Amino acid sequence: MRRIRSRPRPSAELVARRAVVVVTVVGLVFGVPAYSTPGFTDPQDDRKKIDRELAKARSTLESATERAQEAAVAHLDASRRLPVARERLAEARGLVAAAEVAANRARRQADEANRRLRAADRAYRAAEEQVTVARRQLGEFVSAAYRGSGAVAFTSLVTAESPSDLADRIAYLDDLASDQRAALDRVVELRYAAKRKQNVAILAMRRADQAKQDAEDALAAARAARDAAARAEASVLDLIDQRESASRTAEGERAASLERYRELGRENARVAAEVRVLADRDRSDSGPAAAGTTGRFLMPVQGWKSSDFGQRWDPYYRVWQLHAGLDIAAPGGSPVRAAAAGQVFRAGWNGGYGRYTCLYHGLIDGSGLATCYPHQSQISVFPGQEVRQGEAIGSVGTTGASTGHHLHLEVRLDGVPVNPLRWLPTCLC
Repeated sequence: MRRIRSRPRPSAELVARRAVVVVTVVGLVFGVPAYSTPGFTDPQDDRKKIDRELAKARSTLESATERAQEAAVAHLDASRRLPVARERLAEARGLVAAAEVAANRARRQADEANRRLRAADRAYRAAEEQVTVARRQLGEFVSAAYRGSGAVAFTSLVTAESPSDLADRIAYLDDLASDQRAALDRVVELRYAAKRKQNVAILAMRRADQAKQDAEDALAAARAARDAAARAEASVLDLIDQRESASRTAEGERAASLERYRELGRENARVAAEVRVLADRDRSDSGPAAAGTTGRFLMPVQGWKSSDFGQRWDPYYRVWQLHAGLDIAAPGGSPVRAAAAGQVFRAGWNGGYGRYTCLYHGLIDGSGLATCYPHQSQISVFPGQEVRQGEAIGSVGTTGASTGHHLHLEVRLDGVPVNPLRWLPTCLC
């Protein structure tokens, strides 16, 4: 019997992309319980969330050593990606199990279809044999008719010796004619039966081919899923190694990073002391009120807020530290302008602050008001210089303990850092 050609197999890449679909469809067709895959959020959304957390970690650790920053960010990155990798590993393992179940069921279905095909083939051959016998019998009747059997029957009727003999001879001839008709009917019937069995055989063959193809697809999907599981498992192990390595590096930088925190605290204290000296001078001399007592500061740079003022918890070294200003992200080289008129009392390099400028603005409600502008790429003023509100005093940079171009704006009252948002336009524009 001529076999029907099965449909071509999809490429390995296509099978891999449609693994879940293949397993689900085969499961539905062959009764395998559906494997429900977990719902995933958009990977781009996950990546954006992780990027925001990494940016926050970098900002929190900008005063730590460079190696500590890198290690902490690597640790956080691995920690955030690890659950996703584990979820993918679990999904891949589940897909392998579902694909193997579907493949086994498809194999059994193919075996059953082949068994039915063989049975249909046997029935078809048997029907063909019966058709052959019926044709031979019909041929014999036809041959007898051609040899003059009809004339013999007519002669036998004419030569009947009595009415009863005539009746017997007529009955005999009727039986012969009936046998001829039955033989002819049987040929037609057997031909129809053979055709039906042939159709059953063809259908069984197609089902067998389809079941085999489904089994091959399911196996290909299982192999693709197994490969994905292996890659996911390797990814999990790599992330665990990365996190452990980052923890060791961060721990090795503990002493140096904590010392940098302490040095930043000492520098804050020195700046605060300088502002208090200037404020005490003005209070004793009844000095001028600070610019900005009747309105808000100008925005010192055009950009967007990237980090708030306030206490931060360092989860790696388990200490609180004050983020003494407001971070405003802006392109490198953008002009930094004086938020209010004042006098420069610091302009130069200052450790973790990088290139650092501070302005004293006078008294407000009895307290000395100052603003400071760290991390500049260049400074355009000098100590003792009087500057106007809005005058360019430098450029945005990323010097010192900084993880990107931004202005870290500090506002101090009697040297104590306060939230700059109180003094800036509400639109930050």
